[in-house]
Amino acid sequence: MRRSRIAVFVSSILLAAGAALTGASAAQASPDAAATGYVALGDSYSSGVGSGSYISSSGDCKRSTKAYPYLWAAAHSPSTFDFTACSGARTGDVLSGQLGPLSAATGLVSISIGGNDAGFSDVMTTCVLQSDSSCLSRIDTARAYVSSTLPGQLDSVYSAISAKAPNAHVVVIGYPRFYELATTCVGLSDTKRKAINDAADQLDTAIAKAAAAHGFSFGDVRATFTGHEICSGSSWLHSVDWLNIGESYHPTAAGQSGGYLPVLTSAA
Repeated sequence: MRRSRIAVFVSSILLAAGAALTGASAAQASPDAAATGYVALGDSYSSGVGSGSYISSSGDCKRSTKAYPYLWAAAHSPSTFDFTACSGARTGDVLSGQLGPLSAATGLVSISIGGNDAGFSDVMTTCVLQSDSSCLSRIDTARAYVSSTLPGQLDSVYSAISAKAPNAHVVVIGYPRFYELATTCVGLSDTKRKAINDAADQLDTAIAKAAAAHGFSFGDVRATFTGHEICSGSSWLHSVDWLNIGESYHPTAAGQSGGYLPVLTSAA
């Protein structure tokens, strides 16, 4: 009889402990369940430069209602949507000015960053205006930067995102190749086009490696842009636009909806 009472007592303690543990697990899980906000970070490829329909309040950041973050939010209705991506942003700009909306309630983060750090604009200006040798030299400088310096800068950004949004699924989105090769096309030489594409591949590889080190997803847009590069006859990228020079080599509205949006949707 005494043993029976002891057994009942022990069982009661175990049941109570189990209930307490279950309650603790539920409490720990609840922030994840509530993490449904979406924050879109990054540079001009995320803000939507080149796609038009810019939000007036975004000023020089040129955030567009046709940019893939805005399109994804419209289709999926996250609990909150914060769009802080900005034209011209570098890794330091993300750290200093874009991370404010991140919190434990953030369930999804998207970001494209690194191209401006590597000197994207200067590379394209050099290649458009100068000789093959000058273009290749400038690309070599950019590639050296991508190899030696950019990984550390990406690591700082990704670490900050994880710290501020611990429950978020983070999708790091890359850049397309710019040119369709082996086709007749007015403009840059085949030598320049191939070197630019190779540099884009190296940049994407570096970004993907850094993202994987943090457990983030990498959204590779090169496949969706295949057949829609400059010189393809159906380009989703602006070539040189002398009237709107800042939109040169940026995705069109079709590039945002057809090239970037499906990649985010799949990875999210």
